[in-house]
Amino acid sequence: MDASTRNKVIAILQEGVTNELGAVIQYLWHHYLAEGIYSPKIKDTFEEFSVEEMRHLEKISERIVALGGEPTTKLPPVKKGGDLKQMIQDDLDLELGAAQLYKGHIAQLATLGDTTSRLMLEKTLADEEKHIMEFEIMLSKIRKK
Repeated sequence: MDASTRNKVIAILQEGVTNELGAVIQYLWHHYLAEGIYSPKIKDTFEEFSVEEMRHLEKISERIVALGGEPTTKLPPVKKGGDLKQMIQDDLDLELGAAQLYKGHIAQLATLGDTTSRLMLEKTLADEEKHIMEFEIMLSKIRKK
């Protein structure tokens, strides 16, 4: 991979690092503050998802380092307030944004010819889509009550 392509790939992956840092913080914050009748299971889910996001962060950061870069410490805005329903909605919105981000990144990486980074983000996208489904199920259950 030439230097120009490497720099483009690193820039793409840095956006993923920023996204994952925000997700880890937001999910942990919601884990700490979730209250309500449904909160024990949902609190556990927030914590579980934060660990999964940490794994994504680790893989993306390791790829950046392997390419000769240094992972960013830039944080996105973190939504941390509201009731349990609002927390879930905020987390669903975060996951929907991540899925959109990664779909774009996957296409860019395919164009750049970086199969390794593309496949890594395809696995990450699959996890994000699983999170979307679980948050949608949680919201539908809360709405029925």
